[in-house]
Amino acid sequence: MKINDVLKKELMIMDLKARTKESAIDEMIKRLVDEGAVNDFDTFKEGIMEREAQTSTGLGDGIAMPHSKNKAVAKPAVLFAKSSSGVNYNALDGEPVEIFFMIAAPEGGDNVHLEVLASLARKLVDDEVVQALKTTQTPEDVQTIFEESAKEQEVTQVQSDKKDKKFVVAVTACPTGIAHTYMAEDALKKKAAEMGVEIRVETNGTDGAKNILTKDEIRRADGVIVAADKKVDIARFNGKPVLQRPVSDGIKKAEELITKASTGDAPILDSGDQYEAQGSATDGEGTTVWQSVYKDLMNGISHMLPFVVGGGILLALSFLFEAQFGSDSVLFTSLNTIGGSAFQFLIPVLAGYIAYSIADRPGLLPGMAGGLLAVNSDAGFLGGLIAGFVAGYVMNWIKKLLRNVPKSFEGIKAIILYPVLGLLAVGLLMFFLIGPFFAVINNAMLDFLNNLGTGNAVLLGAVLGGMMAVDMGGPVNKAAYAFSIGVFFDTGDGSLMAAVMVGGMIPPLAIAFSTLLFKSKYTDLEKQSGLSNFILGASFITEGAIPFAAADPLRVIGSSILGAAIGGGLTQLWNVSIPAPHGGLFVVGIGENPLLFIVALLIGTMISAIVLGLWKPRVDDTKQNVAASALN
Repeated sequence: MKINDVLKKELMIMDLKARTKESAIDEMIKRLVDEGAVNDFDTFKEGIMEREAQTSTGLGDGIAMPHSKNKAVAKPAVLFAKSSSGVNYNALDGEPVEIFFMIAAPEGGDNVHLEVLASLARKLVDDEVVQALKTTQTPEDVQTIFEESAKEQEVTQVQSDKKDKKFVVAVTACPTGIAHTYMAEDALKKKAAEMGVEIRVETNGTDGAKNILTKDEIRRADGVIVAADKKVDIARFNGKPVLQRPVSDGIKKAEELITKASTGDAPILDSGDQYEAQGSATDGEGTTVWQSVYKDLMNGISHMLPFVVGGGILLALSFLFEAQFGSDSVLFTSLNTIGGSAFQFLIPVLAGYIAYSIADRPGLLPGMAGGLLAVNSDAGFLGGLIAGFVAGYVMNWIKKLLRNVPKSFEGIKAIILYPVLGLLAVGLLMFFLIGPFFAVINNAMLDFLNNLGTGNAVLLGAVLGGMMAVDMGGPVNKAAYAFSIGVFFDTGDGSLMAAVMVGGMIPPLAIAFSTLLFKSKYTDLEKQSGLSNFILGASFITEGAIPFAAADPLRVIGSSILGAAIGGGLTQLWNVSIPAPHGGLFVVGIGENPLLFIVALLIGTMISAIVLGLWKPRVDDTKQNVAASALN
């Protein structure tokens, strides 16, 4: 489908009257309704505003592309609008928007919504097209610009084929798949466009893999970027230059990654057998040992989290029913048993998927078995952690030993030799060496925690609370959470869970309060997004603060750490305990001293909110600084 097939002249507004973002959206939607492209103003606007709340569709350079795939759309349409004075649209570069493309796609229809977005985006990279649109006067001129651009693109495509234009494929993934996956995708696409490199990015988010790379795309790619903090399928890239980095590098070092991948400056993936090909990334150039260990650890934690959340919340509910109906009630015993059964899998699943990240499927059995042996030997969370890494590396060693077995044994290698030898080796190590050793360490650590004085406990709570706010879902945050989960699992003591829960709730809540208390310091879009952080913060979802931290890291992270550390320390000072690993305010009632938990949360939140609000510049001041920098 061509752009002009849906870019109708009757839908064009050549002199947009609106001066604010919402009034501009209203004016464009009204035209779509009047022309029969949209049959419900309010429903379609709700979809547009939901998209704007995620991130502004103001692309910069005076262009915005508000869009929605919506049940109120009667037929696919693209509305073009032009503003002579510009609209304050909260664009990514802070500049007024002059050119609008509002895309309306019917819900449940084909992918015209995405196709037109991609097609428009390619056209709008061309400065000549953009300048022509800004000076055009009639709807006929607009359509002519796109017709001529399409003809030029055909010629350019032939020329680019002759010049062997570089083509790169990429995969992005993070443990939770909520924020960093898509931030890395956007950064890579944007930088590739600037560098003149063609790129296709596959994302592995919470809802699975999207934009999956085809065999043909992989075949003709000059190089591959895997920016991931969890396991992804790399078998398909065998024989290609594969650059494997943390997802954060996809965000911060996009130009470096694209340069290396497009020139083939990366290790060639040479997989051996199918298991090694599907296995976790081996250290390539620029990948440190810590990055590799962190990726394997995050794979284990990301697979463990559903057991933590599901089992933890059911346990929390069971305690509520126990307080209401007694320990003999069916509601308590059934939910407590179900939730407790999920908790029995925490360490085996953690260890199993750490080993799986290192050695693929052959590592899963010895990893899970090693984790269970850690539980049974009182080696606890720490022992299970080590069991996962040991199982993974042992299995890789066994695979290397068996690489040259006669072909007649190939059929039984995967179904007999790997599981038997892997389980035997890891089981013996756990039974005679690792389990007993870490049981001593685990018990000593628990004795130390049980004997902490008030001052030391407050300090530990402050450290753990502050760590939760450092990277808001990253390795420091996960380390604090994993430590507290381990103590909770081994002892049932929820005091440190209270500290990390407060620490993780404060960043989004502080931002939400700050957007209300200091309205002049935030854009309209930030204020809208800030409101959603009340729900995210109350639910112990720290990631709600990530967009704000990405935009203003020093102020947001600095103020969040301060408040989170104070809140975490106060929970230990007041002997607060939460016997559930997740749930936020929804599980506070089952803990010890719940009112003091809320007081600690409010104190830390308001400290962070006020510090952040006082520290941030006014929005107008920020725009003036940007304008002054541009002039200089």
